[in-house]
Amino acid sequence: MLSAGSLSAGSLGPTAASLVEHAQNALMLSIAVVLPVLGVAALVGLIVAAFQAASQIQDPTIAHLPRLLAVVAALVVVGPWMGSQIGAFAERMLMLAASR
Repeated sequence: MLSAGSLSAGSLGPTAASLVEHAQNALMLSIAVVLPVLGVAALVGLIVAAFQAASQIQDPTIAHLPRLLAVVAALVVVGPWMGSQIGAFAERMLMLAASR
């Protein structure tokens, strides 16, 4: 979005404040996009760890397959939303760059 302070008085380039704002928006978007998949992986890892502790099966390879399948399922479900959010942000940034 073009804010009131995004253009400096004498030039057509972006100000440092607007660059910092856009960088913050990009970082927040990357966190928002990663958190659902990371949360699923952490939750499945916790469940598998609890199962391994209860059953006393200490094979480290057992935890990988359920976590991998859960992450793939999460990406299938959340992937379109992730792509649309990243695409919308890229479109906003490109439109902003083109308007200058």
